[in-house]
Amino acid sequence: MSHDELPLADAAGCGDGCACGDGEAYETGLDPALAALLEEAGLDPVEVEDVAMMALSEDLAGGEDVTSVATVPADAVATADFTARQAGVVAGLRVAEAVVSLVCEDEFEVERHVEDGARVEAGQVLLSVRSRTRDLLTAERSALNLLCHLSGVATATAAWAHALAGTGATVRDTRKTTPGLRALEKYAVRCGGGANHRMALSDAALVKDNHVVAAGGVAEAFKAVRAAYPELPVEVEVDTVEQIAPVLEAGADLILLDNFPVTELRRAVELVAGRAKLEASGGLTLATAREVAETGVDYLAVGALTHSSPILDIGLDLRSS
Repeated sequence: MSHDELPLADAAGCGDGCACGDGEAYETGLDPALAALLEEAGLDPVEVEDVAMMALSEDLAGGEDVTSVATVPADAVATADFTARQAGVVAGLRVAEAVVSLVCEDEFEVERHVEDGARVEAGQVLLSVRSRTRDLLTAERSALNLLCHLSGVATATAAWAHALAGTGATVRDTRKTTPGLRALEKYAVRCGGGANHRMALSDAALVKDNHVVAAGGVAEAFKAVRAAYPELPVEVEVDTVEQIAPVLEAGADLILLDNFPVTELRRAVELVAGRAKLEASGGLTLATAREVAETGVDYLAVGALTHSSPILDIGLDLRSS
């Protein structure tokens, strides 16, 4: 299949016999039931389709999968298993399914063995798809690139969530995401047991050091944001314990403690005494995560969840006939 032959938004992603079934119609080329599953997971089916199309277009580059066309008969059909090569937490199975569905020229069958957020073991089959062999091989790398990356984010997040278990603190992501993949990466964080910070600059205010410089002070910056957007939550970044009191008095909802050592985090927790939520940020590692959480902060901000997590190794295997 060439780039120009990829289905448009008004075409069905799956054939009539797809295991996804019937469901409410969406403005997308994905099977309606698959689109509904994506929406239930908090993902926009149209955005997922756009990402899938971009990945496929990049891989095909206006041509076709020359190796598969040359080596596989056009009418050959096979079953492909997405199989974990290592243990971890999986995320993005429906996204991978969406990629495959956009390539398959004929109807295909899907067997879902696990759901996103599940902890899986090496050798475990996650998803099976039966369709035209050429189409499966053409979709393989694009589907795996997304599935492996998102599962890596979920696996890393799960390690942090495990380290914080029982402390009352929650690991949160940041906006340090891959352009175009923010919604998917933040979804993967949720699959791993973490929480999302704001999705966009308009969701909430975060007063950082440059805003403080521009406004003439921490408290001044907070008051300016509160006056302009009274309905939005406001988080304020502070660098020292001494900056906390005026921010508290001004009414901050959440205070970000930037690069505070553990001893200073404890002082901040005592000073705030529950009057605002506290988030530790900067220089955090998994090795020290529990010690930080036990100071009493509410959140640990970890940008590495989305910008530095290694992939979870997952492969696609054609079953031998």
